[in-house]
Amino acid sequence: MDIKFNKREDFNKMAVSAMNNKKNKIELGGGKKRIEKHKAKGKMTARERIDYLLDDDTDAIEIGTFAGYDMYEEHGGCPAGGVVVKIGYVSGKQCIVVANDATVKAGAWFPITGKKNLRAQEIAMENKLPIIYLVDSAGVYLPLQDEIFPDKEHFGRIFRNNAIMSSQGITQIAAIMGSCVAGGAYLPIMSDEALIVKETGTIFLAGPYLVKAAIGENVDAQTLGGAETQSDISGVTDYKAENDKDALDKIRSIMSKIGDYDKAGFNRENAVPPKRTLNDIYGILPESRTEQYNMYDMIDCVVDANSFVEYKADYGQTIICGYARIEGWAVGIIANQRKIVKSKQGEMQFGGVIYSDSADKSTRFIANCNQKKIPLVFLTDVTGFMVGKKSEHGGIIKDGAKMVNAVSNSVVPKFSVIIGNSYGAGNYAMCGKAYDPRLIFAWPSAKIAVMGGEQAAKVLLSIEEASAREELSGEDKQKLLDKITDRYNKQTTPEYAAARLWVDEIIDPIETRKWISMGIEAADHAPIEKKFNLGVIQV
Repeated sequence: MDIKFNKREDFNKMAVSAMNNKKNKIELGGGKKRIEKHKAKGKMTARERIDYLLDDDTDAIEIGTFAGYDMYEEHGGCPAGGVVVKIGYVSGKQCIVVANDATVKAGAWFPITGKKNLRAQEIAMENKLPIIYLVDSAGVYLPLQDEIFPDKEHFGRIFRNNAIMSSQGITQIAAIMGSCVAGGAYLPIMSDEALIVKETGTIFLAGPYLVKAAIGENVDAQTLGGAETQSDISGVTDYKAENDKDALDKIRSIMSKIGDYDKAGFNRENAVPPKRTLNDIYGILPESRTEQYNMYDMIDCVVDANSFVEYKADYGQTIICGYARIEGWAVGIIANQRKIVKSKQGEMQFGGVIYSDSADKSTRFIANCNQKKIPLVFLTDVTGFMVGKKSEHGGIIKDGAKMVNAVSNSVVPKFSVIIGNSYGAGNYAMCGKAYDPRLIFAWPSAKIAVMGGEQAAKVLLSIEEASAREELSGEDKQKLLDKITDRYNKQTTPEYAAARLWVDEIIDPIETRKWISMGIEAADHAPIEKKFNLGVIQV
């Protein structure tokens, strides 16, 4: 290996280490003191509950670790959005588990908590995956109630989704392992089956304080809505559990009896390791998002060895399309080529830019994958579509619209891996969050924005200058440019995107194959019922 490879390897491993350090801090939830107080009540933490529930020695992936990152600081923060979400296996069945973290504001729902719960339900609904709720929450975080209560994508949508999933036969199991109050009480009771833990679990529409204020009645929490009340008297809950572990064991028993699912039928053979080791990714990926590299090298690290068959190899070379396998699953790869290439006409084409021929090729390839029922994997490092007189005269808007149309109407599962840049309309064409990827995740090297920081800062500086009352000096211009650049660059980081759930997770690049494989396995639970149709497009 050359020195450049080694320098890149060191840089990217340090970036992964920095990301993991942030995750370790997030995983402490409300902090060590609150964890100790929580466990003194005889409770397991949210992460301990999930780890106990999931099968030993099986893969699991976490969704939204960075949700709420650097947000709500004036409210004391909301690590991981106050809720832990994992896709894993319970009694051999793949499912998604959602656990409130009661060490974070007693498990209260911030706006990002609602968004993360809705994302978990969306994954369950799209893939027809069983979903398990481990409930321990004080309800809506009242100081921010106007941002979570009434709108379509707010708190109430969760109960609507409970009802829809039940009608679709998607298994929902809920365990009340702590507080479950007010509107939040509907979530476990709108699930198919509900368990409650003795002494620590309570569920009611109004707690003792509100009951006292509303009707003047004095009643303690257990008498009002504890396990004995809700199981033996009201019949609201279906099972009583002695403690957290007993409740989780009961869930495992229920899950073990669920019948097999109808499969979508995606093709899978025995998995083969990649041609290049996954660790080579660290040495291939440049330190700067402006540097070039060969995406074929990256593909060799991700797909099963000798499985890649390229489509239209010498046409539209700034996007690579081809059939391959990942962990044995058949996939269609759509990847931005980051190396400068020369077209058949002898013209240089810049890496990471989508040209008309690249968009045309991608549109045709997406149609082929839909016809053959092959899931799509987007490897994204794109600065956008080509601009300028020649591109506009050649119909770049029309060709770009065709590609966006194909991505939008695709009926096979789509998975997006944001490797580097994801700028402007390139984000849309490469299946950004708005285009319903089953999973979308980023490497620590990702950048998501309308355009690059340097270009955006210059545009914003021009606007600031135009509105200034007097001409700025060269020194003032530079200070303003630096300030704008710093602010804009912060908004392009993967942490900023993950905090707002524009991506499901930031991952170590060497976990890419696992994420895609588990994603396709989940998607295989949901037979495709729609036909691929591009509708009306400009030809």
